[in-house]
Amino acid sequence: MHDEDLCRHFYGMYDGFDIKSLAARVDEVLNKMETLQDKLELIVKQMEKNKVELSSSNISRLEYKRLLEEEVIRPLSSAQIALRQIRLPRVEGSESVKEDPLINTFVIEEIRKYITPKVNGNGKVNVYGTPMIYNTIGHSCVLMKKELEKYMDYDIGSYCKDDWNLAQKLMIYGCDPLPRRRCLERASKLYRKPYPIDKSLWTIPDGRNVRWSNYKCRNFECLSSKNPKRGYTKCIGCFEMDKEKVKWVTNSFVPVDFLIKDVLEIKPGEIRIGLDYSVGTGTFAARMREQNVTIISTALNLEAPFSETIALRGLMPLYVTLNQRLPFFDNTMDLIHTIGLMDGWIDLQLLDFVLFDWDRVLRPGGLLWIDRFFCNRRDLDDYMYMFLQFRYKKHKWAISPKSEDEVYLSALLEKPQRS
Repeated sequence: MHDEDLCRHFYGMYDGFDIKSLAARVDEVLNKMETLQDKLELIVKQMEKNKVELSSSNISRLEYKRLLEEEVIRPLSSAQIALRQIRLPRVEGSESVKEDPLINTFVIEEIRKYITPKVNGNGKVNVYGTPMIYNTIGHSCVLMKKELEKYMDYDIGSYCKDDWNLAQKLMIYGCDPLPRRRCLERASKLYRKPYPIDKSLWTIPDGRNVRWSNYKCRNFECLSSKNPKRGYTKCIGCFEMDKEKVKWVTNSFVPVDFLIKDVLEIKPGEIRIGLDYSVGTGTFAARMREQNVTIISTALNLEAPFSETIALRGLMPLYVTLNQRLPFFDNTMDLIHTIGLMDGWIDLQLLDFVLFDWDRVLRPGGLLWIDRFFCNRRDLDDYMYMFLQFRYKKHKWAISPKSEDEVYLSALLEKPQRS
């Protein structure tokens, strides 16, 4: 069966039954349900007027009134609303049928409004050359319908709930991108203006500028690596500036640790913009800023305020997950650096998709800096193949033991010219 036959089989006219007739039958049923609801509500109103008489004459009729209200009218009204929310495919021409994607999956009206295509106001094509705009959501939003409907259940124009952690959970589980919301995001009640840039780069931010309600800790002091109840396990010590200041500028005598000055000397004057795809508080971007290199740092708040800290230090956080294609055009980045995020836990096929996306945005002659990637010794060959498959030029390549069973791998690779 051809594609056209499949579409016609499921959506078009077949066996003497067509979509227009189906729409007419559904409208007819809806009208009958609405009439029935009106009649039942009228009966209840009449009983309400005579409730004194009803209570003195026959208590069972009050129970009957309650039954009508709670067991008949409300469910009937709910069913009617649900049926009215069903959008049938639109018939265009004699056989062409179009249906708004996912429109019948969700009940919350705000989600439905968001994913409904927005036709241009003037009826013409827009600046993108399309007749309408499609707002997008991640396909896993369908699997997390309950959580997404909770996230999108709010009063338009009012304050949003303090539920960024719910939003992040949705993103991590593949409901990414999330729909936009039309509520006002809250800030800390004690918010103060950030420190000036000459101070903010190497100073822990003012804790009053962070909303702590969804973290185990309630201040930056609690995030110390000495506190076993700090709540996070990645990038231990990232919130201690005395430890952060020595990274990438002090020789640790470990072969997998490369210094920023040595990396930049390989391409003098050519590294201007880049991406740090890591878990951290922005220290790599801060050090590169001192070298007049602009770095965007990816950040998720994995049990600690990583994203807020990067921003309060005067740097640029990018709130994305591994699930998402990078929002950069092809061949634009001079440098991509990664540390502490993708290690031996990552599925090889997922890593393959990620690396191909990095290759897409890295310009010819750009550098890929794999920093302290670690994995089990027995898996090293598989991961080495992943990094080497693109035939990048090796500038630096180092392997050293992490433990008895694990090893570190660091590499500095240059993307070749392709045309």
